Amino acid sequence: MATLKDVKNKIKAVKKTKQITKAMNMVAASRLRSCQANMEAFRPYARKFAEVLGSLAERAGEGASPLLVAREDVKKIHIVLCTSDRGLCGGFNTNLVEKAEAFMKGKTGTGVEFSVTAFGRKGRNWSRKSNAALAGEHIGIMGSAIKFNEAATAGRKLVQGYLDGSTDEVVIIYAEFLSSARQVPVLKKLLPIPPIAKAEAEEKAQAAYLPEHICEPSAAELLGEMLPRNVYVQLYSALLETSACEHAARMMAMDNATKACNDMIGNLTLAYNKARQSAITAELMDIVGGAEALKG
Repeated sequence: MATLKDVKNKIKAVKKTKQITKAMNMVAASRLRSCQANMEAFRPYARKFAEVLGSLAERAGEGASPLLVAREDVKKIHIVLCTSDRGLCGGFNTNLVEKAEAFMKGKTGTGVEFSVTAFGRKGRNWSRKSNAALAGEHIGIMGSAIKFNEAATAGRKLVQGYLDGSTDEVVIIYAEFLSSARQVPVLKKLLPIPPIAKAEAEEKAQAAYLPEHICEPSAAELLGEMLPRNVYVQLYSALLETSACEHAARMMAMDNATKACNDMIGNLTLAYNKARQSAITAELMDIVGGAEALKG
């Protein structure tokens, strides 16, 4: 049985751990508020941008831009994997990595070559161990305020790689923020850029009239400038979503860790009291035994 000193030292150690997890929970909650505000402010712009661009692309046809033309034989797929730079956020990074592994496993046997652009240190570390070639890495931007220029720089490389034939398809894997307690890994195609999906178009046609946008200059000329920018916008939106999800996951993980520390402190305190009571009882027995011996 552990001595009183050992149990007391364990209680002190758990209390210090509790202070750390509680502080990390508060920091994550503070950062989550700012990241969530940025994400929610950008969501309507990204959604409307994709809607308008999808409408123009649908009317202009695939011949308006090579970014709209799907390759007949897809042999090179580029994955943009968005993860965090740090851990201590539960299964957040594991879920994103498993999403990428499941996607790659589904293409096994088709002769597809994979390459990865990693946002975040965790995704970079995974890609080094996987069968995919690491084409680019962006470290140290996920925990701070993400700038649009960073997404645009990475987006230009993706667009150029698709145009020169280095990749036949580009997909992005990121975490979608649904609530503070729920973040869902999402796989989305970036290139080629699809027009509005038929199901979505039919649904909108039933709900309300889908407006036809009047463009000057022509839709084809506008698409040449706006289609690459759409890649930047969707990539930036995914980074904002992932950043908010990271802080939400860390906040929940640290909250659970703090609760676990409280449970451990309660159990250790009970063990300490039992050990202390046992020591007191032993001392009383020694005193009583000594007194009886003197009487005898």
